[in-house]
Amino acid sequence: MDFSFLDHDLVVYHVPIALHLYLWTIPFGWNLITAGYIEQSIQGLVVSTLGLLFMGKLLEPIWGSKEFLKFIFVINFLTSVCVFITAIALYGVTRQEHYLYMPISGFHGVLAGFLVGIKQMVPDQELPRLKIKAKWLPSLMLLFSIAISFFTPESATYLSTLIFGTYMGWIYLRYLQKKPESKHRGDLNEDFAFSTFFPEFLRPIIDLIASKFHRNLCGKSEAFIDTLGYSLGSAPLPGSDPIEASRRREKGARALEERLAAESLIAAGKKSEELQINGTNNV
Repeated sequence: MDFSFLDHDLVVYHVPIALHLYLWTIPFGWNLITAGYIEQSIQGLVVSTLGLLFMGKLLEPIWGSKEFLKFIFVINFLTSVCVFITAIALYGVTRQEHYLYMPISGFHGVLAGFLVGIKQMVPDQELPRLKIKAKWLPSLMLLFSIAISFFTPESATYLSTLIFGTYMGWIYLRYLQKKPESKHRGDLNEDFAFSTFFPEFLRPIIDLIASKFHRNLCGKSEAFIDTLGYSLGSAPLPGSDPIEASRRREKGARALEERLAAESLIAAGKKSEELQINGTNNV
């Protein structure tokens, strides 16, 4: 999201500069949509392309093409809005104008949301070589990004996007995504709760904080759902059916296994061809 279209000469300092940013952004509102599709470096373009290809081949067959594109659009837009509001808030607290004028863009917010989707689909699938379960990928990505931010002054241009991309991805999959097989929305299973992004010993505290936050945000209906433990009498609420969740995860696990198997076959084929070429050259 590039705020560089603002000209310092146009800012009248007797009016709060944050108000100027807001007023100048309204005519350029498409920045909130297009910022996520613009990379500022070749490295960012390569990472975004590879991430889209690899994670897209896993998630798109399960979600469907329409839902996959909808996820990209919604997460990108919500992430951009949150980053925009955060920039104004940081300026309000620190009075440092570089928060308002720094260019922020990139597809990494959506990639962070994809990691949440993989966590939902195949949480216990162990990735080869890395020996890490898929459910920890979003958490490890954020932990690594936060650690790097202490040593890179330009971290504000990517860290907020990664954090909001992860959270917006979880919000969408948790409460908003429509399930064609059940005609319901969201995934209210306990193993996809917000606390599952944290280690076991922190989960009771996170559950307490998250439940209060959601009750204040969503009203009495959400509190009523929390009180009943996502159930109504003997029937589970929409999206909390363990059989449905298990079916989705099995489908996701099969897709991941097929993807990894195909890559292994390709690698083995290339190695075999190299051995044959080397043998021919030696002869």
